Amino acid sequence: MKDFKGKVVVITGGSTGIGFSFAKQFGREGAKIIICGLRENRIDEALSALKASGIEARGAVCDVSKREDVETFADFAWDAFGSVDAVMSNAGVMAVGRTVIGSTKEDFMKIFDVNVFGVLNVVSVFGKRLIEQGTPAALYNVGSENSLFNGVPFAAPYVASKHAVLALTESLKEEVPDYIEVGLICPGFVQSELGGDEARETMSQAMDTDRFTSVAMKQIKQGEFYIVSHAYNVVRIDERYKKVKKAYEHYAPRYDGDDEFDVRTLFNRMAEGGNSK
Repeated sequence: MKDFKGKVVVITGGSTGIGFSFAKQFGREGAKIIICGLRENRIDEALSALKASGIEARGAVCDVSKREDVETFADFAWDAFGSVDAVMSNAGVMAVGRTVIGSTKEDFMKIFDVNVFGVLNVVSVFGKRLIEQGTPAALYNVGSENSLFNGVPFAAPYVASKHAVLALTESLKEEVPDYIEVGLICPGFVQSELGGDEARETMSQAMDTDRFTSVAMKQIKQGEFYIVSHAYNVVRIDERYKKVKKAYEHYAPRYDGDDEFDVRTLFNRMAEGGNSK
């Protein structure tokens, strides 16, 4: 989506951090903004700042981990301006300091409830309505550099959640109608409130939030799927896939006719006559 002038953009977790910075960026492009978050006072502060900049904005409290909250927020969004053109699922949480072996299911679910099932709730509720609306629209999910490689040691629940967002978003892109654009935003280490007070000093060393969203907006306007930042991340990504490629070259090398077991081809055959885009 190249032009956001007059468009309605919904951003979850839009009252602080990356979400609020995106709200400012879209607003400068002429979009009308709808944000949500958990804290009403922070929503009010964000709305005041946006309106002071001449940006038309609305906001509501919403816990994205609760499907009924997201349904109510979607009603609020359509009631506010009559339509929605783009939705950014940005709300997220983070926890570090636990090993895989030392983690419990509850440790994982605290993260997954927001980072994965929250994203699922947003794209399910808003995606269904955007498809019914039938006009060109966009769904953007905020993943992480940790969607592409393990960038944070001792944070398995968080890293796993961001890998899940990658898979969810890649699948979503193939399943929605062509008039629904899909993008995966992969921030590197960006200043935010993730991690709470304990991470405040570390966060001060991260990339400025507005700098990141400025880089990302250029890619969003070009319709890119992978929306990236932090140039050095490509080194980590290369390290990972060189190891994967080496394993295949040594133990499962290519041969004539090997596409007989191509998983995409096999699934397409099974899906013939079934549901498609």
